[in-house]
Amino acid sequence: MLGEMLSADAGHRGPRVPCGHGHEAEFVSYRDKSFDTALGLVTVSRAWYHCAECGHGLAPRDAELGVAGTSMSPGLAAMTDIAAAAVPFARAAGLLDDLAGVQLTPKRAERAAEASGTALAAAGRERARLTAARRLVPLPPSPLPDKLYAVIDGTGVPVTPRETAGREGKGEDGRARTREVKLAVFFAQDRLDKDGYPVRDRASTSVIATFEPASAFADLVKAEGIRRGADHIRQFTILGDGAAWIWGIATGKFPGATQVVDLYHAREHLHSLTKSLEFMLLDRRDQWLAARLDDLDYGYIDGIAAAVRQYPLDGVKKDEAEKELGYFLNNAPRMRYHWFRQCGLFTGSGVVEAGCKTIVGQRLKQSGMHWTVSGADAIIALRCHEASSQWEAICNSRHTQIHTA
Repeated sequence: MLGEMLSADAGHRGPRVPCGHGHEAEFVSYRDKSFDTALGLVTVSRAWYHCAECGHGLAPRDAELGVAGTSMSPGLAAMTDIAAAAVPFARAAGLLDDLAGVQLTPKRAERAAEASGTALAAAGRERARLTAARRLVPLPPSPLPDKLYAVIDGTGVPVTPRETAGREGKGEDGRARTREVKLAVFFAQDRLDKDGYPVRDRASTSVIATFEPASAFADLVKAEGIRRGADHIRQFTILGDGAAWIWGIATGKFPGATQVVDLYHAREHLHSLTKSLEFMLLDRRDQWLAARLDDLDYGYIDGIAAAVRQYPLDGVKKDEAEKELGYFLNNAPRMRYHWFRQCGLFTGSGVVEAGCKTIVGQRLKQSGMHWTVSGADAIIALRCHEASSQWEAICNSRHTQIHTA
């Protein structure tokens, strides 16, 4: 019945149609095309045209139905994308069979999902390029939130040996086994809870990710910031774990933003610093650490430095302590935690840590998995899109859109 309904319009658009390359294609005959849908295999008879100049054929009806160059309907492709982004490909094919009675091989589910993810990522990066160049100007959200955050981090994805050829790694043999994907999670905040802690607007979350270098990722972050209204919002804050590349992006792309080092990472470094001094602190270790944690909570980095330098260190221990202390001294302006709390700001980057685990880890870092960068990038694009779905629904609502003149 579906095939007969779709064939009711055979797609004949006259004796000639544009071929898409500046020429005209001539009608040849009616030809059948079969493709899978959510209701099963469908065969449609449609008009076929051929361009003598280009040497290729086309069927206008295929483009109208969304099946040009593919053997899967848009609806089934969307179902496959959701399943393959959520679980391994073999399980995704099984889910489609169990829930919809559609039988696909795992390889076909993989190819379809990766094609969709690749197209989605390419479209997003092209939009980002135009936005960053101010050739595409998105409307700011309406109403504007009081505070906007960008939380940035990176995580490794296990890849095939070919993808790490010539790269240095942290393993004993010095070889890399993963490639880093960089993530940025944007979200808004409008209120504090009854205890005075900031509350994240979960429906405002949008996520971007890429395997590209920090310089390319910076352009994506800039474009997403523009799209999210960073130029119009009263308070824009960038959170990170202290990595230099994160602050390079923040300073280069959003020089007016408040920069905050994740408090929990700072506490981990303080514990490491204390460990370097254990042999001198002895039974005063816990007391000393508690005092330094109080210094950190108030953003008193000079107090931490003074407390460390009163101990004469030499050799390896001195190098360890100086390295950890350098983390605090280099990030001192980003560690004014008492002032940040008074301003009602987040001081933790847990949302992007969770993103690394849920968006990347749960799907791409399962036992035995080794990805190509292109395949992993495609699946991550689908998962980022799903994680951003609530925000996309809000920002694309009617009251945020205007018609072009």
